[in-house]
Amino acid sequence: MPLPRPAPFILHESSSEFDWKGSGSLSLKTFRNGKTLYEAGHGHYAVNNENYLLLNEGQEYSLHIDSSTPVESFCIFFPPGYVEEIGRNLITSDIRLLDEPYSYSSSSKMEWVERTYAMDNRLGAALNHLRNLYSPDTLDSWAIAEQLHQLAVHMLDLHRNVQQEINELDMIRRSTREELYRRVYIGHEYISAYYDQPLTLEQTASAAQLSVNHFLRSYKKLFGTSPHRYLTECRLLAAKGLLLDSDRSVTNICYDVGFESLGSFSSLFTRRFHSSPSQLRAKR
Repeated sequence: MPLPRPAPFILHESSSEFDWKGSGSLSLKTFRNGKTLYEAGHGHYAVNNENYLLLNEGQEYSLHIDSSTPVESFCIFFPPGYVEEIGRNLITSDIRLLDEPYSYSSSSKMEWVERTYAMDNRLGAALNHLRNLYSPDTLDSWAIAEQLHQLAVHMLDLHRNVQQEINELDMIRRSTREELYRRVYIGHEYISAYYDQPLTLEQTASAAQLSVNHFLRSYKKLFGTSPHRYLTECRLLAAKGLLLDSDRSVTNICYDVGFESLGSFSSLFTRRFHSSPSQLRAKR
C-alpha cells in the first residue's frame, strides 16, 4: 500500500538583503514589513504585506530583497501531488476512498495561474492565520498539519474562481482564453511591481507580449478600468502610505512614487482622498 505523501515545507526567515535564483515546488510566497521582487517566466511580481504570490512546480524564478529593515518571509512549498490529492478526496466517493486511500496519478497534476492575489480572500486569511500560529518555539505539528490541509482546500477554491474568470472571456478556444488571461495579468503585475518607475504603455504591453491596442482592449475587459488608471491608483496609494508613515517631504514622495509633476500629483491626490497631501500629513 502506498505511503501518505510528505507534508509541505515551511520557510520562515527574515532578511534585509537577499538574492536567490532557482526552481522549486508549487509554492505560496508571503512577506511582511517590506517588499520582495520576483521574476518568474515572463512575469515580474512585487510581494508585500497586502498580497501573496503563487508559483507552479518546476518554475524557475529569482527573488530580490533590498530593504533598510528586515523583511519577514513566510513561504510554503508543497510536495508533488499534495494539493491534487486533497482535491481528489473532495470529489471522490467514500466507498472509493476506502478502497484507494492514496490513489494519485501524476497525470492529474494541476497547472496554476501564476500571479499575486490579495490577502483579503479566504486563502490570504488562512495564510495569515498559519503564519501567526507557526512558531519554532511552540510548534504544534498536528495543528500545523490541519491548517495546511485547509490551506490546500482554499487553494482549490481559488483555482476554480480563476478558471471562472477565464471562462468569462469571449474567445472561442479555451487555450486562447487562458493564454490571454495570463498575458494581461503579466502586464498588470508589471505595473504593480514598477509603478514607481517611469513606465510607458509600450513597455508594459511589451512585457505582456501583446500589442498596445490588444493590451488596452483586453485589460479593460478583464479589469474594468484602464492600465493608466490602475498605475495612477498604485502611485496614489503608495504616496498616501508614505505621507502617513514617513517624514519625507511631499515633493520627494511625489517623485518617489513615479509622478513627474507636483501640481498633477496634488490635484489627483486631493480628488482621490478628498484631502491634499499636506492636509493628510497634518492630520497624521
